[in-house]
Amino acid sequence: MTSKAPDHPPLRQLVLKIHSRCDLLCDHCYVYQHADQSWRSRPTFIRPETVRSVAGRLAEYAVSRSLESVSVILHGGEPLLVGPARLRDICAELTRPLSPHTTLDLRMHTNAVTLNRRHLDVCKEFGVRVSVSLDGDRAANDRHRLDRRGRSSYDRVVRGIRLLQEPEYRHLFSGVLCTVDVANDPVAVHDALTALEAPRIDYLLPHSTWDSPPPNPAGAKTPYADWLLAIFDRWEQQGRPMPVRTFDSVLSTLRGGPSLTEALGLAPSDLAVIETDGTFEQADWLKTAYAGAPETGYDVFRHGFAEFAEHPGLQARQLGLDGISDTCRRCPVVRSCGGGLYGHRYRSGHGFDNPSVFCGDLRSLVEGIADRVTDSSFSPAVVSTHQLRSSQRELDAVLLRRVQEHLRPEPGWPEAWRLVVALDSAPDSAPYLDEVLRHPYVRTGLQRSLQGRADPARFMSLAAAAALRAGVSATLAWEQPGTRLHLPTLGTYRLDAPGRIEVGVTANAFRVRGDGDPEGTLVRLDSAAASPRWRPLSRLWEPDGPLIDDGDPYRDCYPAAVAPPLEGDAFIERLRQAYGILEKDAPERDGDPDAFHPIVLTPLEAGSGLLLGEHGFGALGVAVDVQPKEFARELPRIGRRARLTALRATADLHRLGSPAGELLDQADERLGRQAYDEAARALTALTLLPERELTRTGAVLVARMWSQWAGRRG
Repeated sequence: MTSKAPDHPPLRQLVLKIHSRCDLLCDHCYVYQHADQSWRSRPTFIRPETVRSVAGRLAEYAVSRSLESVSVILHGGEPLLVGPARLRDICAELTRPLSPHTTLDLRMHTNAVTLNRRHLDVCKEFGVRVSVSLDGDRAANDRHRLDRRGRSSYDRVVRGIRLLQEPEYRHLFSGVLCTVDVANDPVAVHDALTALEAPRIDYLLPHSTWDSPPPNPAGAKTPYADWLLAIFDRWEQQGRPMPVRTFDSVLSTLRGGPSLTEALGLAPSDLAVIETDGTFEQADWLKTAYAGAPETGYDVFRHGFAEFAEHPGLQARQLGLDGISDTCRRCPVVRSCGGGLYGHRYRSGHGFDNPSVFCGDLRSLVEGIADRVTDSSFSPAVVSTHQLRSSQRELDAVLLRRVQEHLRPEPGWPEAWRLVVALDSAPDSAPYLDEVLRHPYVRTGLQRSLQGRADPARFMSLAAAAALRAGVSATLAWEQPGTRLHLPTLGTYRLDAPGRIEVGVTANAFRVRGDGDPEGTLVRLDSAAASPRWRPLSRLWEPDGPLIDDGDPYRDCYPAAVAPPLEGDAFIERLRQAYGILEKDAPERDGDPDAFHPIVLTPLEAGSGLLLGEHGFGALGVAVDVQPKEFARELPRIGRRARLTALRATADLHRLGSPAGELLDQADERLGRQAYDEAARALTALTLLPERELTRTGAVLVARMWSQWAGRRG
C-alpha cells in the first residue's frame, strides 16, 4: 500500500552548525547573548559520523519529496574555526550521497575574520557560496562586533572580503549580512557596504521580543523603518546597484509576487537547523525568546527530515494567514509583512500569537516603499487597446535591453544584437522585428532570463526569425543546447544533436549547419515540400488569424501543463467552430476596440479550460478538449482578465499593497460573469476608498467599469 504524500511544503534549506564556538564576542548575537544558552553543552565541532548521518537523512528526504535542489548553509558559531581540512571533509561527506539525487547548493555564513586561501580553495572545489557578516563602516561595525579581547574586527573582515573579491574566488562571494543598529548613520553604513562591492546586502533587524524590545535610543515612533527607508532612498538614488533582500521582498509582495525572506511575507518556512551534536532544532533565532524555544527532541541518529517536518513548531510557521495573530490578519500590509519574523512575536504568557515587536516599523516600511515606488501618472493604455499594445512593446524593449547586457559576453551575441538594431532601424524591416518581439512567449523568455541565467540560444534564434521574416540576409552561429531549434512565430527545426550550429537566412529560406555537416539543410518556407526536419506553426485562418503555437519552448508558462505538439486537425477545427459561434452571436465583437483578440492560442492538457499564463499580452492557453460553445462563452470573460493583467504590467492602478488591488480583481471578475449586483458592491467599495489609494489610471479604470456596469445592466 502506497503511503499518502505529506500535504505540507517540503524542507529545502538546512542550516548545519559545524562549530559551536566563535572568535568574536558580538554583544547582539542571538546564540550567545540571549535567553537560550544551550551552546554551552554542544560539542565544539560536528563529528564525521554526525555529518554522515545528516547527509544520508537529507538524501533520503530529497528522494522522497523529489526535490530538484537543496541548500545546506554551513553555520556556527563560526564555521571557519573547523579549519580547511575538516571543512573539506564536511563538504565531501555532504556531496557524496546527495549529488546523485539532487543539486546540492552549499553556502556558508561567516564573520570572515580568519578567512584565507585554503578555506576558499575548499569553497571553490565544492562551489560553496560565502556570505559575510559586517555591520557597515568601522565605527558602525565595532559598536558590537569586537573579538574576545575587545579589539576591532573591521580590518580583518574587510581583508577577508577583499580576498573573496579576487578573480578566482569572486563567483563565491554571495553578499553581506548587516544587523541594523539605529544609532548608526544609515547612509554611511550603506555607502560603506556599497564601496566594498557587495553583490547582495541583507539588512537584519536585531533579534528582539516583547519581553526584550529592540533598542530605541532616540525614542522615535518607527526608528527602524526610518533607518531602512533612508537606505532605500540612497539605494534608489544609486540606481539599485545590488539586490537588497528586504527591499526586494517588499517590492515583490507589493506587486503580488513571493516574499524573498522568512522575515517578511506569508511564505511557509522551509528551513531545518541541525546543531553540532546532530539535534534537530527549529529556526535558531528562536533562542531569543526563551531557553529551549528551538528544541524539538529529534536528532538525525533516530529521526529523519520527514519526521522533523511534522513537528508542530515547524508547521506553525507554515500556516500563512492562519498562523498569524488576528491583529495581523486585519492589517492592510499583511501580505508584505506577514507578521514579521516568528521569533519577534514572542511575549510571555501569550506565546507567539502576537504582532511582531517591530509591528509599527514594518508597516511604516512597507507603506513608505509603496508610496515611493507607486507611479501615479496617467497611462493612456487604460482607454485604448492600441495604446495598451504599444505599452507592452515598450516594456518588451526595456526587458530586451536588460537581457542584452547579460548576453553581451556570449559568443556570437554581438553580431546578433547588431542585426536586431539594424532591423529595428530600417523602416522596411522594423515591422517584422516588432511582430517577433510582440510574440507573447518572448516576454516569458525575457523574464526568465532576468530571473536566472540568460538563454543565449533563445535570443539568437529570435534574431534569426526576425531577419527571416524581413527577408534580410544574415548568418549567426551559437551553441544550441537541445535538438529542437525553435524560431519564434515560425516553427521548429529538428537537429541531429546539440552543439554549435550556424544559421544562414535569406528571403523565405534558411540553412542550418552543424558540426561535421558543412552543407547543412536548406529549408524553404514557401515550399510545400519543406524539409522533414522542419515543423512550421500554423494559423487558425490565413493570413492574420491567431497563431496555433504548440512548439515554443517558453509556452510552458500556464497554471496547467501544455499539450504535446498537435497531431491531426480536431483541435483547430473546434476553434474554427468556436469563432464561428462568436461571429454569429456577437457580430459587434470584431469592431469593439476593447474586445480581446488573442494572437496566440496554445493547446493545454485536457480539462484545463481557457487559461492565462505568465507572458505578454495576447496569448491564451486552451485545453485540447475544449468545446466550441465553451470557448465562445469563456473568451469574453477571460479577455477582461487579460486586459487587466496587461494593464497592470505597464501601469500602477493603485497604491502598491492597497486593498484596491483585490477589489479591482473582484469587480473585473464579476463584470465578466455578469454578476452585476456583486460587481456593484466591489465598485462601491473602490469608490469609497481614500483618494490616495487609486492612481489616476486606476480612477479612470474604475469609472470605465461603472460605465460598463450601467450599460450592460441596463
